[in-house]
Amino acid sequence: MGKGSHIGTDTICLARHGARAVGLDLSGASIAAAGDLAAECAVDVEYVRSDVYNAVEALDGRRFDVVYTGKGALCWLPDLHRWARVAAELLRPGGVLYAIDFHPLVQAAADEQPSAGLLLDGNYLSAGAERYDSPDTYAGEGVLAESTVTYEWAHGLDEVLDAVLSAGLRLTGFVEHDVSCWPRFPGMADLGDGWYGWPAGAPRLPLMFSVRAEKPA
Repeated sequence: MGKGSHIGTDTICLARHGARAVGLDLSGASIAAAGDLAAECAVDVEYVRSDVYNAVEALDGRRFDVVYTGKGALCWLPDLHRWARVAAELLRPGGVLYAIDFHPLVQAAADEQPSAGLLLDGNYLSAGAERYDSPDTYAGEGVLAESTVTYEWAHGLDEVLDAVLSAGLRLTGFVEHDVSCWPRFPGMADLGDGWYGWPAGAPRLPLMFSVRAEKPA
């Protein structure tokens, strides 16, 4: 089960590997695009439109072996503890929560970087809602005619891990990755297959992180 599915690329990948996948997203436009993409890829994925916090009700109390929260989802959630409790409730006993997202260090970094080092101009730790007003689309291409204001929330790694553990899940894996599916900074190395890394000679800093946790049987 994928939460924050956007246009469904990760959910489709899960279905291609044999999962009976269900994707959930707040945006009706994203759900429609995901359904069209799944049909084009000839895979069977069910998509449900709902706020993540109302996922249990929206999915009629169904339980899943895996709950997956994909890249770039957590910054849109004001309350990670509530997110983790919902994820735990969606899991069958013995089920697994797997979340992968952009590292808060990268999220706090400035868009304009010096030739050496890493410049931070944002929050690593939670500081409440952060308001952004930009005509750029979600993908950074094209210009929005309206609804240009968005809100995001910074979440440090301590908050992510505390939310998962407080929901009663057992942490079984945590990894910081030096690759990203998004070329966050100019000059990043194209590693192929949609992955990017630091250029040669740059310090190895984390770009993403992943968390794996199990619901006690």
